[in-house]
Amino acid sequence: MTELIILFIVVATALAFDFTNGFHDTGNAMATSIATGALKPKVAVGLSASLNLVGAFLSVEVASTVAKGVVDLKQFDLSIEADAHKLLLVVFAGLVGGILWNLLTWLLGIPSSSSHALFGGLIGATFASLGAGGVVWGGVLAKVVLPAFASPVIAGLVAAVGTRLVYTFTERVQENEKNKYFRWGQIGSASLVSLAHGTNDAQKTMGVIFLALVATGYLTEDSTIPFWVKASCAFAIAIGTYMGGWRVIRTLGKGLVEIDSPQGMAAEMSSAAIILTSSHFGMALSTTHVATGSIMGTGLGRKGAEVRWGVAGRMAAAWLITLPCAAAVGLGTWWIAHLVGNGAGELAGVLVAFAILLAASGYMYLQSRKAPIHADNVNNEWEDTPAEQKI
Repeated sequence: MTELIILFIVVATALAFDFTNGFHDTGNAMATSIATGALKPKVAVGLSASLNLVGAFLSVEVASTVAKGVVDLKQFDLSIEADAHKLLLVVFAGLVGGILWNLLTWLLGIPSSSSHALFGGLIGATFASLGAGGVVWGGVLAKVVLPAFASPVIAGLVAAVGTRLVYTFTERVQENEKNKYFRWGQIGSASLVSLAHGTNDAQKTMGVIFLALVATGYLTEDSTIPFWVKASCAFAIAIGTYMGGWRVIRTLGKGLVEIDSPQGMAAEMSSAAIILTSSHFGMALSTTHVATGSIMGTGLGRKGAEVRWGVAGRMAAAWLITLPCAAAVGLGTWWIAHLVGNGAGELAGVLVAFAILLAASGYMYLQSRKAPIHADNVNNEWEDTPAEQKI
């Protein structure tokens, strides 16, 4: 009975992470369309949520990477109850690390990688449980770290070239007419990014729940991912997307580059192509890194466009510390749950860690209400809010 309760808490925490992933990453698809007026804010998040839902059912390659490419399952003898519970605690602690980093960066309006937050949390918890040997470092390097560095550079170059070509071929078209037609194109390109996001990011939570089910013996390593796992993750990320992560949308749409419709379409097409390609090969890259690189590339590709390098630099710094910070939280959560569990029982340890997660999440939500960003002010001029100078 205790194991079943812990499993329920872990699955609920995984879906909560999926929800935060949704609202944290809405801007990856829709920020430029909202900024240029191609879509009204609430219409944009509704469209993005629907396509995230569909995309989540199209691929499971990334889910396999998460389930088998970060934590070395061979280090656990799942026929032994203690080892099974150890793996379950690793999954739970990793999720806590991912959620808290997502919420912190959302509060600050910093587009950061939900994927790397999750991987960092899992790495930290695995290190606490098994030591360095418990982490599949080859998988982390090949399918997480290298794509993290390569994807924004590639996306930026593709978007810069695309933007330059667009403005070259349409230089005789009046600016108003150009923006009018490209706004229609943006609706299609933003929709494609949302679909691509579903094929990549929803899969990560599927992989985590798969690990929890393997730990408790409901599945084996060779099992396929059950339909209920796919469906619950798809709906969780779609609901989160619909909530609209307005703080991050504002930074991506207004903070990096003053963007026009041709730039927006170039950015979105670049992002969609790279995300879909990575999903096909099972690379769990950060859609945030891709989208941000594409948006910056459009600023470089258009003559006279301004890129706010101060904002870009602070975002890059956040990217560099995502893995270690989330890992630290995952490691700390594992130790809290483990130490309390040794004295008062495993369930008590998980409940204490879960209570800390709820308290920290509630605090960050209350802080966000002091300077709310919503659909009605997401497109205000960037300089209007003094706090944005810190982003």
